[in-house]
This record gives sequence, C-alpha cells and structure tokens, in this order.
Amino acid sequence: MKDDIIYLVLLGTCIGFGQYYRKLTNPQEKKLIGTGFGFLVVLSVSGFHMLHMLFCYLVSALLIIYASRKVCHLACFGFMFGYLCFFRALALLGYESPPGHTNMIQMILTLKLVGLAFEVNAAHTRRQLAAAGTGEPPKDIDQTLLQLDMLNIFHYSFNYVGVLTGPYITYKTYLDAIYLPYSGRANCVEATLERLKVIPLYASLFLLVSYVWPLQYATSDEFYLEHSFIYRLWYVWPTFFIFRMRIYTGILLSECVCTMAGFGAYPVSFASKPGHGPTKETPVPASLEGLEYNFEAVRNIDVINTERCWTFREAMKYWNMCVQYWMAMYVYKRFPSKKYRTLATLGISALWHGVYGGYYFCICAAPFYLPIEDIYVKLFVNDATGTRRTVFNVLCWISKFFAFSYMGIAFLLLTVDKIWHYYSSVYHFGYVLWLVMFGVGVLLTKQRKAAAKREERARQQSTKQD
Repeated sequence: MKDDIIYLVLLGTCIGFGQYYRKLTNPQEKKLIGTGFGFLVVLSVSGFHMLHMLFCYLVSALLIIYASRKVCHLACFGFMFGYLCFFRALALLGYESPPGHTNMIQMILTLKLVGLAFEVNAAHTRRQLAAAGTGEPPKDIDQTLLQLDMLNIFHYSFNYVGVLTGPYITYKTYLDAIYLPYSGRANCVEATLERLKVIPLYASLFLLVSYVWPLQYATSDEFYLEHSFIYRLWYVWPTFFIFRMRIYTGILLSECVCTMAGFGAYPVSFASKPGHGPTKETPVPASLEGLEYNFEAVRNIDVINTERCWTFREAMKYWNMCVQYWMAMYVYKRFPSKKYRTLATLGISALWHGVYGGYYFCICAAPFYLPIEDIYVKLFVNDATGTRRTVFNVLCWISKFFAFSYMGIAFLLLTVDKIWHYYSSVYHFGYVLWLVMFGVGVLLTKQRKAAAKREERARQQSTKQD
C-alpha cells in the first residue's frame, strides 16, 4: 500500500502540473520544463538508481544516431531488453534491488527507446524505397527522425508525460504535443475529469474486495488446509477482480497525466488510434475554430468494453492498448516466422513485464486458450439468434472471465512454487477443462463438416434425379 500511495501522489502531482504545462507556447521552453520536471519525478522515485535510466538512454541514443539505420532497431532492441533482464536480476547478483516504481520507469523507457529506433529504421526504409522509385514519398516526420541528436532523444525519454507509467507515446506524438496548437484548443480539463470521475469507484472496489479476499490469503496454510476445492477454485474470481480495479485506477490516472498536459490531442477527423496517433492526418487547418478533439492516441484502456464484451479475444483488444500497439508493430509484424509470431509476441510481452515465472504462465497461456474459444464461437455463437444467442454469449462471457482469472492468479502469485502449489490444489482444473473442451470441440467440428458434406452430396444427387 505504501508503494500505491507514492504512486498516487506522483500521478496526482503530474496531473496538476499539466494545468500549467499545456499553457506554455514556446516549444523550446516546453521541452526544457517538461524534461526538467520529468527528471525530478524519476530522481525522486529512483535516487541513485536513476543511473540505470541514464546509461540506457546514452547507449540507445548512440545506437540510434550512429549505428547503421538497417540494424539500429535490432541493436537497440537487444540492448534494452537485455539490460531490462540485468536490471531485474540485480538482487540475485548481490546488489540492491531498485524500487518498484523505478522498474515501471525502466519498462516505459525500454518501449520508448526501442520504439524510436524502429521509427528511425522505418523512416530510413521509406526514404530508400522512395529514392529507388518503388515506394511512397517519405513522410514529413522522416527527415526529423533521420536527423535526431542526443538532446532531442533525451527530451523524449524523460519528459514527465508518461515517464512514470506510460502510456507509450511515439516520438511523433511527442513532437506534435510540443509544436502543434491542438493541446491549447482541446478541452483538456473536461477530458481529464471524464476519466477522474470513475476512479473513486474503482479504487473503492479495489480496497473493499482486497480487504475481504486478500491475495496473500491464497498463499497461507489455512487457505489450503481449511477450505474446499470449490472455494480454492472460486478464489481466482475476487483476486482477478482486485487486479482489474487496481489496473483500471492506475491506467486511467496515467491517461489523465496526458490529457491534462494536452498530449495526444488531435482533431476527431484525424482518426487517431491508441499508441499510433493520427491515421488520416492533414495539415494544420488555417482556422481551428469549431474543431472537435479527442485523446484516442493516448487511450490505453477501454474499461466498459473490457468488462462487457463477450469473448477473451475481444477483451484483449481493449486492455493496455498502447503497449499492445507497440507489441504489434515492433514484434508481431516484424517477426520473421508467421507460424510463431503470436507466441513470440506474448513471450516478449511476458519478458517486458518481468522475469517471474507467473508472467509466462499467464501471458503465454493465452494463445492456447484462444483457439478453444474460437472453435466454440464458430460452433455455437455465430449462427445463433435471439435467446439462444444471448445464452451462448453469456456462457462465453463467464468462460472469458474464468480464463482471465485462472491465468491471472499466476501473474499475481509470481513464483513457480506458489503457482504450482495453487494449481495442484485445484487439480489443474482450468488446464484439464480446456484440454477436454478442445478435444470435444475438434470432434464436434469434424462431425459438423461430415454432416455438411453428406447434405451436399444428397443435394447433388437430388438435383441429378430431377
């Protein structure tokens, strides 16, 4: 709780600072003040551990500027993720472990610097293709990316917006917030209040449910000796509910830092997407009067759709959307093997979250559950209508949250011994259930295909007779 209080105070301070920051009109002044305040935030959280971030910035900036544009992204990716593993292994090496909030700063810095290296590589590729006459003309941002210097990368790395917990912001989105006039025109206060008004609800539910069903109880002897299999299996529901409320609170607060500062504000006509920014960008209009704005570029979570959508696959799309964009753009789409790109992406996601086995148990289990869900959606949901469709959707919704909760307890218990102890106490019910469901689903699919073939043959024979 102490860490959570520190986290809330820092985010609250950053949100309040945005009221002053977005009113700055001089770009250089905005860069300096934003970076200076971000530097103070990092220093207040990390102390001398800030040397890790400075070292990562220095090495990555040198790679981005001086390494070959063809490989700078791969070199930066290898260095930053390698250092992330070293950073988390300091305690095992006999050194003082960095604070938890420092770990979050390191995580976001990894995404930003690696993402910047990929942006530079993409700009270089576009310029080469355009020069060869085989590609589209370079984008306006490309020249800026190819002329980066150490100072500009430093400003991007340590600007206070997103430095603590994200969301991930591309270099272009950062520059737009500094140089374009939209942050001064959008209704930033209203967008911030819209997010803030639901946070007390999520925070209250987090405190209430964690008081009644604390996660720590799932590691106690009493939990395993005095409760039934049913109770132990059911316990994944409140623990994952606690986790969701905590994540909703944190992510929405981090979005508020962006909205109050005006970061990610674009006209609605730009069709911005989380993480990516504008998809239909046009030059700055001569008149800004009457334009409608949104903050979709920094929208990191859609709580309502996460809760109410029917399937696991849908819910994944609404969760930590800016990080998902990063994973999709720089891991999934770039991975050379189509067959293994999903598993590789989830593996990198688990590595980014931490080195504990629980992250891998949780995140890497998703690609094994998704095909099972897809089979049953295709078998029963897609063709159903009316009440039958509603019933199947509700069953999917229950299955979705059971899957999230069953996998999620591994994410929360972290260590392999605790995870194995819990799963063994419920006889690995989830994995056994999904294995049976997969087998039955495959069998039903084959039977349906065979029946369809028989009907087609009967129809053809009937046609010939006629």
